[in-house]
Amino acid sequence: MTDEPVRVRGPFARIGAAACGALLLAAPAVAETLRIGVGAPATSLDPHFHNNGPNNALTMHLFDRLVERDARARPQPSLAESWTQLSPTLWEFRLRRDATWHDGRPFTADDVLFSFERAPAVPNSPGGFGAFLRMIARAEAVDAHTLRLHTRQPHPLLPVDLGSVSIIARHAASGAGTEDFNAGRATIGTGPYRLGEYRAGSAAVLLRNDAYWGGAEPWSRVDYRFLPNDGARTAALLAGDVDLIDQIPTSDLARLRRDPGVTVSEVASLRTMFLAPVYSIDGNHPQVTDHAGRPLPENPFRDPRVRKALSMAIQRDALAERVMEGAARPTGQWLPEGAFGYNPAVQPTPYDPEAAKALLAEAGYPEGFRLTIATPNDRWPNDARLSQAVAQMWTRIGVRSGVEALPYAAFVPRRTRQELPMQMAAWGSSTGEAINYLVSIAGTYDRARLSGAANMWRYSDPKLDEMTARAAATLDDAGREALLREAVAYYAETMPYIQLVQLTTSWGVRKGLTHEPRMDERTVAMGVRPAPR
Repeated sequence: MTDEPVRVRGPFARIGAAACGALLLAAPAVAETLRIGVGAPATSLDPHFHNNGPNNALTMHLFDRLVERDARARPQPSLAESWTQLSPTLWEFRLRRDATWHDGRPFTADDVLFSFERAPAVPNSPGGFGAFLRMIARAEAVDAHTLRLHTRQPHPLLPVDLGSVSIIARHAASGAGTEDFNAGRATIGTGPYRLGEYRAGSAAVLLRNDAYWGGAEPWSRVDYRFLPNDGARTAALLAGDVDLIDQIPTSDLARLRRDPGVTVSEVASLRTMFLAPVYSIDGNHPQVTDHAGRPLPENPFRDPRVRKALSMAIQRDALAERVMEGAARPTGQWLPEGAFGYNPAVQPTPYDPEAAKALLAEAGYPEGFRLTIATPNDRWPNDARLSQAVAQMWTRIGVRSGVEALPYAAFVPRRTRQELPMQMAAWGSSTGEAINYLVSIAGTYDRARLSGAANMWRYSDPKLDEMTARAAATLDDAGREALLREAVAYYAETMPYIQLVQLTTSWGVRKGLTHEPRMDERTVAMGVRPAPR
């Protein structure tokens, strides 16, 4: 270990508490209820169970992280007031002394150690948080409010990674399972709200934490309702039954923009939508057959020529303009322009159905084949409609495609078991940079190394893994971004997944309120304030 701390420049350098002191100035506490209607229900209150948007949005009301990410995905102090890189592989975090758990007990470094032990090892997790802790070789509490983290290699993105891992209380959650969080027994956090009630699939009631270290929120109560039906969600906002909704149906955007009682809040999303073949299926699957209905003996999607042919058959402009009604942009990668690692040279695959047919013939499918695209019908904007549109495009090149649309709650377990050979998928890189996707989605699934935690399709490419590892270990921001752009270009060339569109996310907000839209799409009460008078 060196005596002098390493100076890290760029967007992920050391950040002190004073840098965001303004963020901690709370609005005056008033006895008001905020009513939120969200399109996708959370599946658990266990903040370590499933790394998906609805769960993360709900649980971040209750739990804090060492590092928080603001609405533009930039790291900010939270339970850690500051952090310093003491050497290339040693970080020191100074923890808050004024944070307490909802039951009044003090927050300490021991709670962080417990959280780091539990997060990668939650039973039956369909996609957890281990990837964000994969580089930590050892964590030690120097004292109750000083934490030192030893990394396996230089890892400049450690503070960014820690922005995804909720800190839970050892005294409340030791020995607790996911069911204990859902029942409220273990749901004791340090967050701005405490749990009042949770009705799985229906709603949650959040009550203001008046002792919150960041100052009391303006809402004494938040009614957080799950409204998966698009029409019902819009109707609830227009009727005044809720104050804010997310996932505005694209068909309702123009109507809400004209309504004098509503404002539309929107931002370029970090979420990309793509089609994911399942690589763990060898063949002989009833959803991938020849035109006579006989299962194919081999998995056609393992052949990059087939994947490229399918990509060339997609008219992405039509998806963005007609299906998404302007609320998306065609893409060939997974981050919006301007994000760290975005490669401006990588463009969407050009539409070329004749070349697609030739590639299929070269791959041994001159007549094409049949397949079924599996999709949720209530998770992402127009998810089933996008699948139907792609199915029609693929049918035109001889790949006769049908669609199996499922409620998200039924889709997730089948996706986790890799039962569905071609799936509509989406991922929001909440860290705002390229490594998150490369490790979690495109990285080889390896429980021991905590990589590929959300790779439900079991794609594996050692070369891409090695490119990701080199970039992740590069301390210089410019050098790391150059390596990431190379990885993005290689990904686009090999095409493990077929990128479709990058979303624009919108919320409908009742007049009299202000809303800060988040690039990670999370709908949170902390971003809603009474409008100045």
